Amino acid sequence: MSLNFGIVDLFAGPGGLGEGFTSLVVDGHTPFRIGISVEKEASAHRTLTLRAFLREYRSRHGSLPEQFIDFHAGETSEPDWSEVDAAAWRLAVEEARCLELGTEVAATAIDTAIEKLKSGYDDTILIGGPPCQAYSLVGRARSRGKADYVPEEDERHYLFREYIRVLDKLRPAAFVMENVKGMLSSTVESRLVFEMLMEDLTSLGTGRGHRYELRAIRIEDGKAWLREAKRPSDFIVRAEEFGVPQRRHRVIIVGIRSDLAARASQASLSVSGAVRTVDDAIGSMPALRSGISRGTDSAAAWREVVVDAANLLASIHGGRDGEALCDAFAAIGRRMARHAPRSRKDTRLPETYGQSNDELLCWLERPELRALAQHETRGHMASDLGRYLFAAVFGRVRGCSPKAADFPLALSPEHRNWHSGKFNDRFRVQLADEPSTTVTSHISKDGHYFIHPDPLQCRSLTVREAARLQTFPDNYLFMGNRTQQYVQVGNAVPPFLARQIAGLVLSALA
Repeated sequence: MSLNFGIVDLFAGPGGLGEGFTSLVVDGHTPFRIGISVEKEASAHRTLTLRAFLREYRSRHGSLPEQFIDFHAGETSEPDWSEVDAAAWRLAVEEARCLELGTEVAATAIDTAIEKLKSGYDDTILIGGPPCQAYSLVGRARSRGKADYVPEEDERHYLFREYIRVLDKLRPAAFVMENVKGMLSSTVESRLVFEMLMEDLTSLGTGRGHRYELRAIRIEDGKAWLREAKRPSDFIVRAEEFGVPQRRHRVIIVGIRSDLAARASQASLSVSGAVRTVDDAIGSMPALRSGISRGTDSAAAWREVVVDAANLLASIHGGRDGEALCDAFAAIGRRMARHAPRSRKDTRLPETYGQSNDELLCWLERPELRALAQHETRGHMASDLGRYLFAAVFGRVRGCSPKAADFPLALSPEHRNWHSGKFNDRFRVQLADEPSTTVTSHISKDGHYFIHPDPLQCRSLTVREAARLQTFPDNYLFMGNRTQQYVQVGNAVPPFLARQIAGLVLSALA
């Protein structure tokens, strides 16, 4: 018998985890459906609502609406979705809620939704995770820099307890909680946050109902399994082991309700094990140039800046040690004259788009589309273009991203700490033949950590390229301005990974 599970998605962001669960199809059946998703950030909520609408519309009509295809291609402004399909839009608005968890308003809305889910499905699933800023190493470093920062008063440390409250209220068949690795070492009141979390999770239901058995996702013999964790680090999931073209390592805890846990240790899911690379994900996308953020921005002006930088770098890297780099910079300078990209935006689909049998490309490319959306570059300072060019060529020749000490003095930023070691990875190129480094919300700042591997393009990644590295399908449209789009992409769970987690959870329950 095919089971149907209603989902509560907390701290949903743009919906990566929910997308993975709802996209799972087994023998023509979609076992997971979102009942309510909650996100407080307005632009991410808009993304979440649109995706909910498209999911509902497709279930009713078998395809995406033409109005969305036109909007996605940039041919029309955003339509009134309620006029496209009033019933589908009404359900989407009911599903995706712009609420701040921890407030009474949010609690009331969630509790109401829970009652509907309990009566409308065979069972339920809880997914999501509290905001990562308080747990991430970067976030904690920034917080310590605030004169009046008191860790014990940072409400983000305790938002997981709202997740616990909903878990206790919902009593789902299973839950999936995701967070950054920094959660394992974060402390409040001289206690590890992770220890507090585990105590709450393991004590849930004591004396009055079923408890939850906690499982870690482990790869063994080409399969993913739900195993008991012997140490906190066992809960770290490495996305690249699941075919995601990104080294993204996150804490993921799976809980199975004790009355259903007998099958958990036998549940497994085959994984390809193939390492997917940056080039696999974005190599076929149209080449673009960056912009020049200060001064004249034109294709000719941009090319002149990059050619001058290439010639300078070729002259600097003479001698045996730098011969390969010298030749590479000289070659780039020559190729720029004829092959430099002229456009900052290109929506054209590659000729072979939607025709591949490759599993990752089949997931990313959607044949119903007529264009690539959100593939547009931002501007960079002319001085940074030289650093981007150096990093891209260095990465191609040496097979690694350069450290601060590798940059020639002529390209050193005017920063007194540049050679202190604090900025060792200030400029980081993504290597074409490896998975990318972790895509984070910092990509919204300046792009220095996310330099495109092609020296001829000399730029940072576009929103769509970052989304592909995060395995969002090309028909996933991020709402808001470009900065908000980058933040949404960086904060999300890769849907391609989430779908496999959904399959593993289902195998433990069905």
